[in-house]
Amino acid sequence: MKVHLKIWRQKGENVKGRFETYTVDNVSEDSSFLEMFDILNEQLVAQNKEPIAFDHDCREGICGMCSMVINGIPHGPERETTVCQLHMRKFKDGDTIVVEPWRAGPFPIKKDLVVSREALDQIQQAGGYISIRTGAPQDANAVLIAKDTLEKAMDAAACIGCGACVAACPNASAMLFTAAKVSHLNYLPQGAPEKDRRTIAMVEKMDELGFGNCSNYGECQAVCPKGITLDFIAKMNRDYAVAKAKQLATQGQ
Repeated sequence: MKVHLKIWRQKGENVKGRFETYTVDNVSEDSSFLEMFDILNEQLVAQNKEPIAFDHDCREGICGMCSMVINGIPHGPERETTVCQLHMRKFKDGDTIVVEPWRAGPFPIKKDLVVSREALDQIQQAGGYISIRTGAPQDANAVLIAKDTLEKAMDAAACIGCGACVAACPNASAMLFTAAKVSHLNYLPQGAPEKDRRTIAMVEKMDELGFGNCSNYGECQAVCPKGITLDFIAKMNRDYAVAKAKQLATQGQ
């Protein structure tokens, strides 16, 4: 199959970018989207042109590095799928495909389709850990956890931190990412002692970094490659309200 590509090219954060048009022919419909990009870059190198910079690592849908907005949809048209797992059979022969980087103020463009997502790391570093004694591991059944609670924690832990939720949100909100990381630990008994401090620290770091507020559009849930739901945002809002109330009560004493 043959596809026409309109790809965003930009040499750096403070350099004006532009779309450039390319054509890739003889692409197998069984190729992944990133494999198609590999073919394009080989063509560019053969023509002594600069290849297109894009992020990738595991190519197994695990790391979330393959961040591209494809025809206006983060990670492309297939639901709950990362770009590396998107196959060319999802497109038609002769299609024109528009490829852009994540668009969000806290995600500065480093080059072409590569953006810095250090802001997400900072949110997690603000409170995404537990302070417990290290040493010999406990038996698996030493701390009993209800099945429903455990499953919710594991659902939240599925977040790979790709940032698609931010890219899809009209407000560039990181609420879904932050809620998943907060809820993962807040559901578990190991995270309970620091639940309030963690929730406040991560939410306020998110605001400090310039992410927008959640307006319940639901675009984040629609594009999340791991199916993280808005339920976790509701939980985080409740946890934050309770934590702030306790904090204000303590300060008023």
